[in-house]
Amino acid sequence: MAYEYDRFEREEGGGSFLMGLLAGTVLGAGLGMLFAPKAGSELRSQLGSQLADGTGRLRDAADQTYSQASEKVSQMVDRGREAYDRARSSMNSMASQGTSGTTTGAGSAATGSTGASANVGNTYGA
Repeated sequence: MAYEYDRFEREEGGGSFLMGLLAGTVLGAGLGMLFAPKAGSELRSQLGSQLADGTGRLRDAADQTYSQASEKVSQMVDRGREAYDRARSSMNSMASQGTSGTTTGAGSAATGSTGASANVGNTYGA
């Protein structure tokens, strides 16, 4: 019978713990309101202004980073276009030299086209 009494007492201890926790929460919230340095509306407005300032700074940093990235990308695109134009003009000049027939003889066409392909390899290797 004593065993049953001990078990019942231990189960009641859980309920008193919850009551103490609830009382502590209410007491803590009341003391927090009592000793708060500012009113709730003032604190909310201050937090709102700080959040707005932080958001503005973050937006400025994002805008600056975006503009720098856009500038770098446009520079890279310009350099790519220049390289493409140089390669295209080089290929056009090699093609015109290979088909102009400047060399004489029976194997001139084959030599001219072979020479053009060898120049292409040298152009890209350099």
